[in-house]
Amino acid sequence: MNTTATTDPVTSARAAALFVSDLSAAGRPTRSQAMNAIVCSIRFHGGSRGCLADMAAYYGDYPELAAARMAWARTLAEGLRHRASVSRRRRPTPRTELALAA
Repeated sequence: MNTTATTDPVTSARAAALFVSDLSAAGRPTRSQAMNAIVCSIRFHGGSRGCLADMAAYYGDYPELAAARMAWARTLAEGLRHRASVSRRRRPTPRTELALAA
């Protein structure tokens, strides 16, 4: 498990949204399911700050459960970030396609 803190604010916000989402940490959600859960959590909790506030409250109420759920949420959020960067690199830009055709 990666023990370093995530500095990417988008990944951190996604992890907080996943933490407070209805997704089960026992399951293996698809990328689409995870992204849908993030959007729904952000809307339901009033933005990423609301997700963070509710996550903090959960830590206060259930500290023995919160660490494992956050590890799951961070791993899933990091995976979403990694897959997005890989797919962007593989897809040529229109400018690159024009240069290759010339």
